[in-house]
Amino acid sequence: MSTPACITDALTARVQHGVFGYGAHPQGLAEAFIEWCQRRYQWRVEPEWLVFLPGIVAGLNLSVRAFTSPEETTLAPTPIYPPFRKSAALAGRAQLNAPLQPRGERLVLDLESLRPQLTGREKLLMLCNPQNPGGTAYRRDELEAQLAFAQEHDLIVCSDEIHCDLILTPGVQHIPFASLSEDAARRSITLMSPSKTFNIAGLGASVAVIPDAALRQRFCAAREGIVPHVDVLALTAAEAAWRGGEPWLTEQIAYLRRNRDRLYAAISGLPGLGMVVPEATYLAWVDASGLGVENPTRFFKRQGLGFSPGADFGAPQHVRINFGCTAATLETAIARLTQAVSAANVRA
Repeated sequence: MSTPACITDALTARVQHGVFGYGAHPQGLAEAFIEWCQRRYQWRVEPEWLVFLPGIVAGLNLSVRAFTSPEETTLAPTPIYPPFRKSAALAGRAQLNAPLQPRGERLVLDLESLRPQLTGREKLLMLCNPQNPGGTAYRRDELEAQLAFAQEHDLIVCSDEIHCDLILTPGVQHIPFASLSEDAARRSITLMSPSKTFNIAGLGASVAVIPDAALRQRFCAAREGIVPHVDVLALTAAEAAWRGGEPWLTEQIAYLRRNRDRLYAAISGLPGLGMVVPEATYLAWVDASGLGVENPTRFFKRQGLGFSPGADFGAPQHVRINFGCTAATLETAIARLTQAVSAANVRA
């Protein structure tokens, strides 16, 4: 999918400037992000809360290292975006995983199931909203239940909200965790980025919103000497996206919604496969356990389909399908998927 012209125009102008040494954040970058949050989420963000990063994954890893000690435990959903799982392991921390449970046509986080495993050493709750995988956009009551759990156990919350701009289901609204209350803001780190929204992930620009000064200081201390500053082109692209990308995004969401619905209709007609309809993201979470193959990812790859392995997310019999592509590419994938299911000889 192409990147909006407002970004490519801004990058062209910046490249023509011809100087690429170290630089401060562009004037207006924070203002553009703050206005974006206010306009789209009615969330008031202060400039001093912002810490710009070269990627969301860096923010996940920094949160684990800044807010837990080696003997403390992180909490995270399962299945979940692989860096959630890796961040604890890389830092030498234990992690407890709360399952996503079906609720109607959605997958929702079941924190209550963790209670028998809690030891009192838990310190960091890692959330993903919208959920990756599954595409759940959490409602206010669900977020308030997550906040109540964090309050009860005195947890810091790291909320990955990178897909927040990509709500596909009409009538569903993204709610930033930190916007729930003053306490939610005080105990949270919110990670956002224009990268998924505007197809600029390769540039590497994101932001951590940390209202509490003490948490912000610990977070920034953890990055010293390890995480570099964001490069000048990435910052240019981010500001351009937040300032001028909204009309393009409106069209993009409509396109992605059509792709989602087309893929769901196709998979619903194929034996051995099941798909949750994502309320957000451009990622379909597909249960392939009915195919009766040992490794669905490897099986599909042999049919010319490059799906993300469910095993990386904690669910080996699933695959994640990216439908953020042209309609023509999606049709090719659906044709190959149909052939693959036929090759598996699954009976309806």
